Amino acid sequence: MVKIGMMLGDRYEVLEKIGTGGMSDVYKAKDQKLNRFVAIKVLKQEFSENANFVSKFQTEAQAAAGLMHPNIVNVYDVGEESGIHYIVMELVEGITLKKYIEKKARLSYKEAVSIGIQVSMGIEAAHKNHIIHRDIKPQNIIISKDGKVKVTDFGIAKAATSNTITSNVMGSVHYTSPEQARGGYSDEKSDIYSLGVTIFEMLTGRVPFNGETTVAIAIKHIQEEMPSPREFVQEIPNSVESIVMKCCQKSPDRRYQSMAELIADLKQSLMNPDEDFVVMSDPDVEGGTRPITEGDMEQIKRRSRSSLEETYTDKDDSLRLRSEVEDEIYEEDEAYEDEDDDDYDDMRVERVTTVLTIVAGIIILVIILLLALKLLDNTSSAGEGPILSEESTESVSAGTETQETSSKAVMPDVTGMTLEDARNALTAAGLITDIEYQESDIDEGVVIRANANSGDSLEEGSTVLLYVSAGKQGVLISDVTGLTLEEATRVLTGSGFQVSKRESYSDTVSAGKVALQSPAGGTKAPDGSTITLTVSMGKEEQKIAVPKLIGMSEEDGTFTTYEKGLKIGNVSRVFSSEFADGTICYQSYSEGTYVEKGTAIDIKVSQGAERATYKCNTSIAAPSSSEAPDYTAGTEVRIKFVTDGGQVLLETTTTTFPQSANYYGLTSQAGTITMTYTVNTPGGTTVNPETGETVSIAGTSEEKSFTRRVEFAQE
Repeated sequence: MVKIGMMLGDRYEVLEKIGTGGMSDVYKAKDQKLNRFVAIKVLKQEFSENANFVSKFQTEAQAAAGLMHPNIVNVYDVGEESGIHYIVMELVEGITLKKYIEKKARLSYKEAVSIGIQVSMGIEAAHKNHIIHRDIKPQNIIISKDGKVKVTDFGIAKAATSNTITSNVMGSVHYTSPEQARGGYSDEKSDIYSLGVTIFEMLTGRVPFNGETTVAIAIKHIQEEMPSPREFVQEIPNSVESIVMKCCQKSPDRRYQSMAELIADLKQSLMNPDEDFVVMSDPDVEGGTRPITEGDMEQIKRRSRSSLEETYTDKDDSLRLRSEVEDEIYEEDEAYEDEDDDDYDDMRVERVTTVLTIVAGIIILVIILLLALKLLDNTSSAGEGPILSEESTESVSAGTETQETSSKAVMPDVTGMTLEDARNALTAAGLITDIEYQESDIDEGVVIRANANSGDSLEEGSTVLLYVSAGKQGVLISDVTGLTLEEATRVLTGSGFQVSKRESYSDTVSAGKVALQSPAGGTKAPDGSTITLTVSMGKEEQKIAVPKLIGMSEEDGTFTTYEKGLKIGNVSRVFSSEFADGTICYQSYSEGTYVEKGTAIDIKVSQGAERATYKCNTSIAAPSSSEAPDYTAGTEVRIKFVTDGGQVLLETTTTTFPQSANYYGLTSQAGTITMTYTVNTPGGTTVNPETGETVSIAGTSEEKSFTRRVEFAQE
């Protein structure tokens, strides 16, 4: 059992308990060797006694200790001492995303997407190190006081998968993927599903599925359609809704295939929230034309090895989970097919599936190569377009590597594509699309050319202008710049066009009016095509208005400040009779003052009203005749001096007076001295008048007391 003040590993001094969870307790400690504060997560007793769980926990924690990323709570050490299993982690001052959502009810889409990007970057770093979290949820995401988002519990998460969802540790069933709920194999795309649910909760303030039991919730993840977040919050942009829905597809193959893809779309949604750029993949259509790469082959091998290892170590618990969930499903749907729970059969299926996947991949690769050679041959003979030489192909490949390491994008070959296909290709490459229509003999809606050449290396996020055929007789586009959005929409829809809206700051165009249109006015476009209007939001304030912090708690004031793009500077604590303890009573910049982004605001936090202190300088004299008429000098007197607040200043027995009484820093204005003494009456003899007999009388002893009030002087 962990006790405050004990040392773990001969270096970590446990200072205080700062949290508790389903599987562990968290303590603040000091690393005496490196002289820094750390957080120590200690496994609870019931898990420490499970040898299989402890083994997994240690293995995963050691792997997680190799992760170093600004969006991950770094693991420093893992150890065991006297049956106490623990991991030493970075100490992050802040609150969990779960509590942050509860405080704000729900987050704006910009804040939710920004947090999602940081979480994705942390998970991406783990995935690159072949570590899958398996328990992504708001409770495992921390927002620090400086606004940094960090993912925690790498290492403890995989060990938890050996427990069924009905145990007390799996409060994360609200965020579990369908494959995890079935008890099947889970990979990186399980983390993507859980992150999608987390973003859903940030946007709406609720989880998509709820139920009376964990099994009931798990069944909903498996069977029921994912609700759209826009059912609960209509102002969520289209692109953000599509990102959440793609993350939360039932089939892992329909989700984002990597965190890098998800990050790219999240960034794009911040720039163009209302654009429809999210590509929903269909593996049934794409399966026949998707080449298997060396990376895919390596991933298949790695997953195969991992699956076989987990089959041996986790089979019993996995089968319990699968059986429990499937029993519930069977009751609701008699058509549900039972799975074979035999260990040998499952392992054989795993192996056969792996072999068939590899063989199918090789066959598909050969077919694709043959089709590609034939297509290149046909294109060359027809002279319909440029052909990439070996040299240019190598250039594209090299450019792709540059994109991954230096945020570069490679311009795809979009000539001859439909506008929709070209836009999807550019979005996938991390580029933004702009359009200009031209009358042409080429079929309308087909890309004639672009202002960048295929294979060019561009900055990620750059805008590419596509020249698209308007056909032989395009419709003239009216110039609507300077009009309100309603006026511009009326003009364009009257000409047969559709309208898409963007928003942007403008120093020259007043808010609510069209600043730009694409394609431009005066050009022609096919009937029914979409015209994108950029509507001005007015001048962008370069400075930030300081929020009112006075009256807030220190925690709320800190988060409000960082949410506005500012910082907290020096924090001092002062006495205040106006503000309650822990409340901000001063800020160095007044509310409404405009300051530069990142400006530090000094605050003062109240410690409550300052208490006055008093002093006592007196001498305690012997009992007077009025106080104690029967007191005799030299008699022992018991003295007790107590303040009105209950503080005992003096408690003694003496025969000597006066007694000195000098005290300082008292919080009470007065006190009481109680003096107790004993009066003894000696015995004697007397004569009984009736009998004349002499009778002895015993002596008596009586304890008496009195009090004195003493007023103190203020210091």
